[in-house]
Amino acid sequence: MERTVDVRTGEAVAIRYELAGVGSRFLAVMLDLLAQIAIVAAVVIVLAFFGSSQPTHRLGVADRALRAWEIAIVVAFLFAVFFGWFIIFETWWSGRTPGKRALGLRVVRDGGFPVDLGSVAIRNLVRVIEFSFGFYAISALSALISKENKRLGDFAAGTIVVRERAAAAPDLDAYLDHNAALPATGLRDDDRLLIERFLARRAGLEPTARWRLASRIAAKVRPTLIAPYANLDDEALLEYLVGH
Repeated sequence: MERTVDVRTGEAVAIRYELAGVGSRFLAVMLDLLAQIAIVAAVVIVLAFFGSSQPTHRLGVADRALRAWEIAIVVAFLFAVFFGWFIIFETWWSGRTPGKRALGLRVVRDGGFPVDLGSVAIRNLVRVIEFSFGFYAISALSALISKENKRLGDFAAGTIVVRERAAAAPDLDAYLDHNAALPATGLRDDDRLLIERFLARRAGLEPTARWRLASRIAAKVRPTLIAPYANLDDEALLEYLVGH
């Protein structure tokens, strides 16, 4: 049975997200794990190739110290690959790792807002504990029990994992307030979702970045509309389109 969650943005726009199930999340982790293993295997092969040309007998004190540093670097590299992988990609790709991206999944904060470095770091530091006890067995149990399919890291960071496509949730209040049919603007559903995400997070953007992003989105959607709306500047146009 599919689970969904309805959130309302700062612009009072209702959005329905389909929550990612335990199976799809586990498969995404497996895809990431295969990629991680491939990277580690490639590095090990390279190190073995170069290490085989160096004599390992009669190591002096300096050589043993160097070897200890090499081991420490390898351990740090393994930790970075297996756990830094999620932090780096989820921050860089707005809540997606290669595995999540392949399956159309994304991490967002409660309320549908984009993740930030803090929430990504928290959920993935807890992942170390979850991985250590039964290879995510605790995570699977937590996700099955939780109404929002949350693992322990999601509870700690205030995040959920959703499928990429979000649909507008039925809004009874809006229907009662607008008992006549709303005029069509020609706005496509995927463009509407893009605009809603911008409006939800614009207050946290710097003025220059906010203006630039609004201009790019407006330039994308204007050619698809049934009218040019030349009397509206870029951000006013986006507000109008969501309201109509």
